[in-house]
Amino acid sequence: MNEQVKESKTANTKTVLPTSAQIRYLMCGKDQPGGKLPLFDKDGQRINPKTIRACLKNGWCEAWYRNPIKPDWLVCKLTQQGVRLLNKRK
Repeated sequence: MNEQVKESKTANTKTVLPTSAQIRYLMCGKDQPGGKLPLFDKDGQRINPKTIRACLKNGWCEAWYRNPIKPDWLVCKLTQQGVRLLNKRK
């Protein structure tokens, strides 16, 4: 995972910044009902599971449901934290 870590000078905290791939993935859910995130990109290629897992780990999305036909597919939706992250980038 290539997340960028930004260290705050005022407090001893670290903020994780999303990569461009993570932003592209999260943006796909911005205008979808329920914030549903895609399994495939606009070219029909599967979204890299590492990208999805990194977004899950950072709380920007959450698992929506398990696909019984394809249990390895990560079906996710945006969280409020993910929406706030995208709104800050305007």
